[in-house]
Amino acid sequence: MTIALFSDSYLPTKSGIVTVVVQLREQLIKMGHRVILVTVNTTEEYATQDPDIYRVHSVPLGLGTDQFLALPAMHPLVHYLRDQHVEIIHCHTEFGVGKAGLRAARILKIPAICTTHTMWVDFYKYYLPHVQKLMRPGMVVSFMNHFYRKFHALIGVSVKARNYYKQPDMIPQVPSVIIPNSIDATKFMSEHATEQEKLDLRAQLGIEKDDIMLLFVGRIGEEKRVIELLQLFKNVTQKNPKIKAVLVGNGPAYDELIYSAQAQILEKKIIFTGFVDWQKVHTYYETADIFVTASLSEMHSMTILEAQLTGLPVVLRRDDSYLDSVYDGQNGYLCDNELEMEKRILELARDSRKREAFSRRSLEVTKKFTIESHVKKTIKVYEEVIKAYPGKIDENKVMKMLEKI
Repeated sequence: MTIALFSDSYLPTKSGIVTVVVQLREQLIKMGHRVILVTVNTTEEYATQDPDIYRVHSVPLGLGTDQFLALPAMHPLVHYLRDQHVEIIHCHTEFGVGKAGLRAARILKIPAICTTHTMWVDFYKYYLPHVQKLMRPGMVVSFMNHFYRKFHALIGVSVKARNYYKQPDMIPQVPSVIIPNSIDATKFMSEHATEQEKLDLRAQLGIEKDDIMLLFVGRIGEEKRVIELLQLFKNVTQKNPKIKAVLVGNGPAYDELIYSAQAQILEKKIIFTGFVDWQKVHTYYETADIFVTASLSEMHSMTILEAQLTGLPVVLRRDDSYLDSVYDGQNGYLCDNELEMEKRILELARDSRKREAFSRRSLEVTKKFTIESHVKKTIKVYEEVIKAYPGKIDENKVMKMLEKI
């Protein structure tokens, strides 16, 4: 099969979407499929002679981000795709490259599907802060509905993601299925950190061997509720002096959090690392004792899967995006508010046996989210969409097929 993936984000940009696209492409190729990637044109460092990567004209978006604004020229793009005999287009974006994918599919008379990674209606003001002055929420709903209804099928990365677009005022008529995100364990953690490497990292961070290390990994932005998270970390580190909190990542709220946590930073109770290369992040996970996030903006969190892949207990705010990966009281806690999160963190910090039991369960849960399973399910969707084209799939029938994979 010849598949074209369309994404407005790709290397060297780091994000969950980039990870999904990179993993999916590599695995599809490994399984014998040809995969064209249509994406933005970023830096010379990532220029490649790979004939199956087609980079469209792009300009830096700015606004404090490392994203690019795509300005695709449709005629050469369609000509290229036609020459490659592409059978299906799979979009991972709603913006310039995604729109080009839809137009190309219509011109080439092939099906197009899209994975919905972000709830833009609720969180566009955080990701695109300057846009909120120009667009009201109702306008965003209208834009997204108009865009998504043109696809032959949608892939939701969780029950939450699928249900979101099945609401009566959204696009319930568009067929959609669920394929959870996954982690390529061999890529993420090609080898485990040694005990000495863990001790060295703790020493570098100013954390003692017997301290309880809390960890957050992700974008330091308001949509991740990092301000609430920081207050939570202040509270628990004050109540238990053996608890230290580490935040890995960068983002628009980074400087604000640094300023707010000056006292705790000086006391080495709260540590900010800034950006850490993805291939090195696993050492932070393996060194930590508990993973914590207060985010409610996830569709299906890659960082939760990464944390569980390294055997971490997790303490989170209750959210439907965690229904298939976090089992309350088994591998972590789903909490209704930050006060309950505080209580659970302090409880786990005191109870090493419970942390060990939760750790074992986290590792068991990750077996459901292998990259092999993810890709097999995606291929099944491709096959069923192509078979049904120009009609649309029976989503209930396809969902039952996916459950068997």
